[in-house]
Amino acid sequence: MGDGTGSRIAVPPRSYYHALMTESDDGLPLPQRYWAILTIVLGIVMAVLDGAIANVALPTIALDLHASPSFSVWIVNGYQLAITISLLPLASLGEIIGYRRVYLAGLALFTLASLFCALSHTLLLLTLARIIQGFGAAGIMSVNAALVRYTYPRTQLGHGIGINALVVAVSAAVGPTIAAAILSVGNWPWLFAVNIPVGIAAVMVGRRALPHTPRGSHPFDWRGAILSAATFGLGIAAIDSAGHGEAPYLFVTEFAVAAIACLVLVRRELSAPSPLLPVDLLRIPIFALSVCTSVASFCAQMLAFVALPFYLQDRFGFSAVQIGLLITPWPIAVGFSAPIAGRLAERHPAGLLGGVGLVVFAGGLAALALLPDHPSVTDIVWRMALAGGGFGLFQSPNNRTMIAAAPRERSGGASGMLGTARLLGQTIGAALVAMLLARDPLNGTRIALVVGVGFALAGAALSALRLSPAGARGGQAVRVLEAPRATGE
Repeated sequence: MGDGTGSRIAVPPRSYYHALMTESDDGLPLPQRYWAILTIVLGIVMAVLDGAIANVALPTIALDLHASPSFSVWIVNGYQLAITISLLPLASLGEIIGYRRVYLAGLALFTLASLFCALSHTLLLLTLARIIQGFGAAGIMSVNAALVRYTYPRTQLGHGIGINALVVAVSAAVGPTIAAAILSVGNWPWLFAVNIPVGIAAVMVGRRALPHTPRGSHPFDWRGAILSAATFGLGIAAIDSAGHGEAPYLFVTEFAVAAIACLVLVRRELSAPSPLLPVDLLRIPIFALSVCTSVASFCAQMLAFVALPFYLQDRFGFSAVQIGLLITPWPIAVGFSAPIAGRLAERHPAGLLGGVGLVVFAGGLAALALLPDHPSVTDIVWRMALAGGGFGLFQSPNNRTMIAAAPRERSGGASGMLGTARLLGQTIGAALVAMLLARDPLNGTRIALVVGVGFALAGAALSALRLSPAGARGGQAVRVLEAPRATGE
């Protein structure tokens, strides 16, 4: 093409238009947005469900593979460990090569590993397949919130985060029920085989629908990734070892090595322009408070999730089927409150919504701990619904604040930290339940619910601090970043 003077006009590369479109467009157009949301939801459902259903099937798998319980637990631990050590590195990689690529690669790896799991005939092969599956799940979970930010218009970000939170909470809660249903009609390989057609469909749809996002120019921090893996991997392993009564020298050594790795990592990341461990984001008070609130709340949630089946069975004599039905009001209540909270977050501060939600959540847990000796179904159902409704009211605004407080180019770091906070809280909660049950088998489950009340109230207090002038710093960025852009910008 000429300009009339014989000179040629340079045509920008295709990547330039991708970057321009991503920066200027306010979310994806319809119906592409719906297909992108479907892809994100399918990935989250598979990743979260597989973490929950393996727990239920573990005795069956161990018996079929002639494995001891102590070794078969690695079917679960290997999956969780792979997610733990790769969540932040993959979120950082998403900022460099694009969140879409990391998500699709995670989906494809998870689907392929599901096939390997279904075909495994020894404990070693199944454990290796589960570790690979965990890395795939980390690819899905590390950047899903960042993709949500680029999928929805700014004015609907809270709604999108609310759907995300709903899917995570409901998937975790109904996982045991789905596992029981699959095992009632088939053997354990079907728990993994059902992922294959869903995963293939999600990859095919995602290739066409997921948004292209800007890419960073900084190199990937391999040393930081190794230090991050050591920090979170050994730290969570130490918490788990302490909760299950392992030898003190073991978890003390794990804690010590994790602490040293953490100190070296923080010193290294303080000078990095786009740190793998998002210390730059943790300097934003509202972001840091939201992370702490998330850890406390998920700790309370896991205390309840692990303790409640034992509590209802051992204390009140309910069967496994009855327990599954009695816990169902919890995810149903989350399903109602999370999307509503996401919309409320567009008009009201997360500190207020999160604080109220966690107080309601604490009230539900306290009411469950104070169940009468012979409770009716109604006595249990309304308490479950109260706890689930409160948790759903907290989670969506809190997650929205974490994502929106970060600059758009640091959405990956915020998304990775969101997943890490959830995983850390859940690990602490599960370890505390194990510790309480070991020390007091008779009353440990009720004590766990009371401890959960304490964590929920601590989370409410942390959430309320975001309403103070010091704690709200960075909240203005949330409002500005997510405000509709002026015409012609």
